[in-house]
Amino acid sequence: MTPGRRSSTFTRLLRHGFTDPSAAERLLDGPELTTVRDDPVLLEALGATADPDLALHGLVRLLEAQPTPTAHRELLDTLIAAKPLRDRLLGILGASTALADHLTRHPTDWHALVTYEPHDLHPGVTEFERGLAEATDPVSLRVAYRRCLLSIAARDVCGTTDVAETAGELADLATATLRTALALAEDAAPEDAAACRLAVIAMGKCGGHELNYVSDVDVIFVAEPAEGTPEPQALRSATKLASHLMRICSETTVEGSIWPVDANLRPEGRNGPLVRTLSSHVAYYQRWAKTWEFQALLKARPVAGDPALGQAYLDALHPLVWQAAERDNFVADVQKMRRRVVENIPAAEIDRELKLGPGGLRDVEFAVQLLQLVHGRTDPALRSGTTLDALRALAAGGYVGREDAARLDEAYRFLRSMEHRIQLYRLRRTHLVPEAEADLRRLGRSLGLRTDPVAGLTREWKRHSTVVRRLHEKLFYRPLLDAVAQLAPGEARLSAEAARERLIALGYADPAAALRHLEALASGVTRKAAIQRTLLPVLLGWFADSADPDAGLLNFRKVSDALGKTPWYLRLLRDEGAAAENLARVLSAGRLAPDLLMRAPEAVALLGDGDGGGLAPRQRAALEQEILAAVGRAENAVQGVTAARGVRRRELFRTAAADIVGSYGTETSPAEADQGALVDRVGAAVSDLTKATLAGTLRAVVREGWGDTLPTRFAVIGMGRFGGHELGYGSDADVLFVHEPREGVAEQEASAAANRVVAEMRRLLQLPSADPPLLIDADLRPEGKSGPLVRTLKSYEAYYRRWSLIWESQALLRAEPVAGDPDLGRRFVELIDPLRYPAKGLTEDAVREIRRLKARMESERLPRGADPKLHTKLGPGGLSDVEWTVQLLQLRHAHHEPGLRTTRTREALAAARAAGLLSAEDAEILDEAWVLASRVRNAVMLVRGRAGDTFPTEPRELAAVGRYLGYGAGHAGDMLDAYRRTARRARTVVDELFYGD
Repeated sequence: MTPGRRSSTFTRLLRHGFTDPSAAERLLDGPELTTVRDDPVLLEALGATADPDLALHGLVRLLEAQPTPTAHRELLDTLIAAKPLRDRLLGILGASTALADHLTRHPTDWHALVTYEPHDLHPGVTEFERGLAEATDPVSLRVAYRRCLLSIAARDVCGTTDVAETAGELADLATATLRTALALAEDAAPEDAAACRLAVIAMGKCGGHELNYVSDVDVIFVAEPAEGTPEPQALRSATKLASHLMRICSETTVEGSIWPVDANLRPEGRNGPLVRTLSSHVAYYQRWAKTWEFQALLKARPVAGDPALGQAYLDALHPLVWQAAERDNFVADVQKMRRRVVENIPAAEIDRELKLGPGGLRDVEFAVQLLQLVHGRTDPALRSGTTLDALRALAAGGYVGREDAARLDEAYRFLRSMEHRIQLYRLRRTHLVPEAEADLRRLGRSLGLRTDPVAGLTREWKRHSTVVRRLHEKLFYRPLLDAVAQLAPGEARLSAEAARERLIALGYADPAAALRHLEALASGVTRKAAIQRTLLPVLLGWFADSADPDAGLLNFRKVSDALGKTPWYLRLLRDEGAAAENLARVLSAGRLAPDLLMRAPEAVALLGDGDGGGLAPRQRAALEQEILAAVGRAENAVQGVTAARGVRRRELFRTAAADIVGSYGTETSPAEADQGALVDRVGAAVSDLTKATLAGTLRAVVREGWGDTLPTRFAVIGMGRFGGHELGYGSDADVLFVHEPREGVAEQEASAAANRVVAEMRRLLQLPSADPPLLIDADLRPEGKSGPLVRTLKSYEAYYRRWSLIWESQALLRAEPVAGDPDLGRRFVELIDPLRYPAKGLTEDAVREIRRLKARMESERLPRGADPKLHTKLGPGGLSDVEWTVQLLQLRHAHHEPGLRTTRTREALAAARAAGLLSAEDAEILDEAWVLASRVRNAVMLVRGRAGDTFPTEPRELAAVGRYLGYGAGHAGDMLDAYRRTARRARTVVDELFYGD
């Protein structure tokens, strides 16, 4: 061979898409293709395949396998002369090594590709049954199945059939295969066949007439006794036949297997009997079936066995399918099922997962099925088991926007085509996009992307995946807006009743009000309404994910009414990714955060990613600086404290919003896993905010009454949860007030000034206004309510030296200076340290007194009618139990264990564990109970807008508390059980550590 000729052939091969021209040239020069090596028709046809190298190699193998020279010549002559065979055969050889292997083992099967009659273009079950008719055992059935598969694949790769038609043919071939397998099973056991009537119901993609090349074939078996046969005997016979059918299709033989037959969608799954009677099926679905089981029945279709029994199965169960949307939490259940599927994908595979990943095939299928279940009750046109047919019907009925449906249809077809070609290569069940460049190149070329197959494939795949990801949830909500906006005359849109059905399915209790809100927000041709129509489909989905969608939508309308003319508001929601979702979560999670926001809606800016500081809590120093500056600018004390309370309201909103977002999670970041961290953040933020507010209020009062200097040094000491940095949203500020006359000031004058300061602070912080009041509680002072509100440091010293009781030492464990004169606060701490950290610990009498006080508090303070086991403060295993146990350890051991000298419960508990005063397991049990009880109290305040120590009884409020704590819709009972269990374990530890010897 001359170098010039080689160079010319080499170039031609490259031009025709060969990646290894040298190897291709050797094959063309080989004995099998000598007579046709220069035929331009052959090269053109090879170059048109997905992988010319693979096609040429497969062709040589097939020619080598021909049994006689005559057969070899017949194949070559037909290949060159008949374009239909050439395109089909080479198309298969360039797309599937598995079918090339089959042709090599059965070298005359290429004849199945020769016929090109009209009836051959779209065969159905009858034609496939004819193709399988000669099968007499599992091995011959596999050979016949592959021969039929050759014709389907040939039409697919040549573009004779589109992806939907190919999927339908694969389902028809599966139907014919199941019928043949059942006939083989019946022939092997005629007595069993005579004893029962057995019907095979296809489910999943086979039932939906949209099967893949390689997929489990999901089935359900239903049987009835033949006349004169007892039911138990008939069911045993039917079970034998069903089991044999499954083995015939699934077992591996010398010809491989066909596909697994999966019966796990049956009632009770793999734990239930393989075969049931029709009445048993009906009883199960009426009483026990979960939402996803009705969703699965959407695709049920009788395919083999007794046709009358199969039809009776459909007639009995289909009415139940269309009642599924009336079940509580229907949409939430379906969406949770979808999320669970995504969560179970290995992290390393999620970006390559074509079927189950975000923006994958399952997103389209779930969205379509959800809409079918909601609206198929009243519109029989929507009851198709085939995804694309159902999508088309939804668009025709106005249940889905036509443009959205067209884009989803295009994306679904492309993704299914990718899935088909990936599986066709080796006939293996996979949904992962390959990583090797050669595989991606073949895949891209098989889909018609010839210029730059790898880049083109990646670009198109990502484009379609993005369309699906953006549309699959909006699909549910956008038609609601079209129904009220009425901007496109003549286009089909949701009827009022259909809109009502959809809103009810989404969890809206008042669909009429919801439609009014949507109309007010989205109607019209203004820029504002246009942006709202873009935002609302996503927001409605987030509202529906909450326990109270009605409140979320109503609050959004209120905020939009207040801020709608503000240029930055809608721009923030549209352009800053986190802002819209954060707002939706906050507005639908309960009353507190929306109430705080409505009083100053501009605080919505905190929810974005920009310069508003976001949702991260601000440090105490920054808060004090802002509040003191505002007080300094104010004309009087009322204005100064009003400004301080305004900052407090804004920062309470920031804290509540961060807590809600952290508890719910967002699409880009999961919910905070560390519940203790959430409690600690809220406690620290609210406590710091309260300290800064008190500091500002003190400055305002002193400045108005005395100028720069008060006649007496004055300090505020935080007590209880305030001193422990553990304030919740609804907590009062427990404090003590201490003062010390300045040099030269009479004690009477100093005392009068200090009392005036306290009275004015309390008054100003409770004045009626748009901002929440801050209640100051000084009842932990010496002598309680009977004692003076303010004492001098010397008076405290005298009292504690002579009259102090053990409960006061215990209360002082939480004392910490929070505002006022820092030196006076430090000296107060030095005064009380010997009381709260006694050098000799506690006497037995003191321990007995603490236990007596605890028991008395439990019996006297627990509200009448309250369930003690669910009372987060005073119930067994609640806050009081844990805190008193920790405080008893502090009183006994803090003098010798410096780590215990802290006002914070969790910190003291950790120090006690480190000191060996309790086991790590007991410490963990107490910590878990304390965190959970604190979370519940925070949740109750967020949900109800007022403080509470026990779970709400109103169902929506209880569900909202559950959602905050991480429990999905319908799982409030699980939440209560978990609380009781956690509290019960904590009480066992308390009984041992607090009440034990």
